Amino acid sequence: MNKKELVNKAIEARKLSYSPYSHFAVGAVVLTKKGEIFVGANIENSAYPLCMCAERNALYNAYMHGCKKEDLVALALAADTDGPCSPCGACRQVISELFPKDAPIYMGNLKGEIQETNILELLPFAFSEDDLK
Repeated sequence: MNKKELVNKAIEARKLSYSPYSHFAVGAVVLTKKGEIFVGANIENSAYPLCMCAERNALYNAYMHGCKKEDLVALALAADTDGPCSPCGACRQVISELFPKDAPIYMGNLKGEIQETNILELLPFAFSEDDLK
């Protein structure tokens, strides 16, 4: 599956968003080596710290279905933004632990713009298990 198809799946996942406060719907998908797609969308709560981003929902969805880091090959996200939508800091930290370091992350928007990156570029000094030793 190519990056445009993955970003289109992320755009489709936006329909699952529950975002009555920000009205900022984000969709994300994770692709596995087997070709499986796991979707996520942002889910808000009136107690804002309890909200969950699309990227984390997609990754957690994959893990809840038995996937591990080595099974994942790409992640895509999309929102109605001027430029490609970028993961927040919390998502970057989770991605740095649960997603392969050099696997592509496709950041897109509704205009069809796509920027490819990876977690090493998005979070070069990530806090990791090594910091806990």
